[in-house]
Amino acid sequence: MVKTVTGEESHLTSIEHRLNQSHLSSQVGLVIGNLSSNSDRVFVFDLVPTPVNDAGKPASWVVESKEDKKKGGSKSKSQSQSNAGAVLEIDREWVAEHARQVSRMLVGGMKVVGIYIWVNENLFKNSTLVLCQTVKGVADAAPIRDIVWDERLLIHISYSPRRWTCKNCSLSSNITSSSLRPCDFKMGRVLSTLQKFKCVYNFDIRFPISRDSVSKTFAGIVRDIISSHGEELKKAKALIDGKLVNVDEQYTSDCVHEVEFLIPFTQQTSLQAYSEDEVVGILVFSGSICSYAYSNSKEPISQALADIKGDIISSLHSRLDVVCDEADGQMDSVADGSGEAVNEVSTPIPVPQLQLQSFRERCCLSFPRRVFVPWLADTYICDYIQPSETLEVLKDHCVELMSMEAPTDTKTILEPEGESVTLSTNSYWETLTPLSTELKTSSLNNHSDDKGSVSERHLEKSSNVSITAALLVLILSILVGVMLFVFRT
Repeated sequence: MVKTVTGEESHLTSIEHRLNQSHLSSQVGLVIGNLSSNSDRVFVFDLVPTPVNDAGKPASWVVESKEDKKKGGSKSKSQSQSNAGAVLEIDREWVAEHARQVSRMLVGGMKVVGIYIWVNENLFKNSTLVLCQTVKGVADAAPIRDIVWDERLLIHISYSPRRWTCKNCSLSSNITSSSLRPCDFKMGRVLSTLQKFKCVYNFDIRFPISRDSVSKTFAGIVRDIISSHGEELKKAKALIDGKLVNVDEQYTSDCVHEVEFLIPFTQQTSLQAYSEDEVVGILVFSGSICSYAYSNSKEPISQALADIKGDIISSLHSRLDVVCDEADGQMDSVADGSGEAVNEVSTPIPVPQLQLQSFRERCCLSFPRRVFVPWLADTYICDYIQPSETLEVLKDHCVELMSMEAPTDTKTILEPEGESVTLSTNSYWETLTPLSTELKTSSLNNHSDDKGSVSERHLEKSSNVSITAALLVLILSILVGVMLFVFRT
């Protein structure tokens, strides 16, 4: 259970000032922060408002009571703020979708740890159920894979009276008013105390495809491989700045620490024993990933390493999600344009949606590359660029999803993975030759080779005799020459 929540004072204060100037009756958004290793403290970096939906409507709005509607504009703002009959409405699905997309843009040590709501005190008290349901939807859409945490935060910024409060919201299936429990909230320095870690991780996974898994889609197989590799990565030893370190210690330097992981070949769970009849193909999954992670200076190094490992696996999942989303969009656009269901004959199904049993030839699926954008206090967030996209897409995502100014100078955007270094999967299906046939073929080749080897041995013997005779003749000629020279003298 989280006991203390510390927010970045300089940034959150400016957010509160902006909300006061906006004169909005309500606003809902995401809480971006970091959870401590023992899950009792959360450090809040930013509050990101959920943008308007596709129809141009806000994610939250206030439904006034009938009495308030009758009075109309004659009621003052202070009276409307204290109205106990108003109801808060939230587009929970849209907030959850916002959380899903924002979670892709966060690097190691940064998580969607909850939501915030900007309403008056009365509305907050009357909207406990809808707020808890929104928190639950955000947690399902943006899960924290590497930490077991059955709660999320609900930060209330009240403008009548003006104050900040924070509560833990339980993620149990039965959501009631008792699902909210208070926790301490305070302002302080958070971003300036972060330790920065960077890792360039190269991997090459060769995963055998069994007959039991041919009914799965291509994306499903790759997702299983990512999860399996994540378990291997958890056991990997790490070098920080080229040295082995005590993971229980803390770092307090301002430089970016380089991390390198060492995975023994003997611990690869993908290298399993399969019989000849079980394996129908091999999937090759390789690439190079750049990862960043930010950890509080009070946390041990082990937490930073766990954040880096979690970021690597999350990045693989996010890239696969981007590819699948694009494939779904293509299918939807074709279906909308034709007005008929899409079938395999008229329109080819994208590779991520194909079942492995539907194709037998080699295929290649290129994944998007990762780029990094400056965020708050020398930190970075990321985004994924498809080969056909430009950095203009990145600017749109920053403005719409993160509610930040688009980077004007492209030189500040980091592209460590480069154009040529992309994440790709190569799936090839080659029916394995039966072992008996291979043995027969090899034995026939050996038999034919044995026939030829007899003549080869005769040639070798004759050549050896010729060389020996030549050496003897040479030696005798030298001796005869020496003797003749001596006698003449």
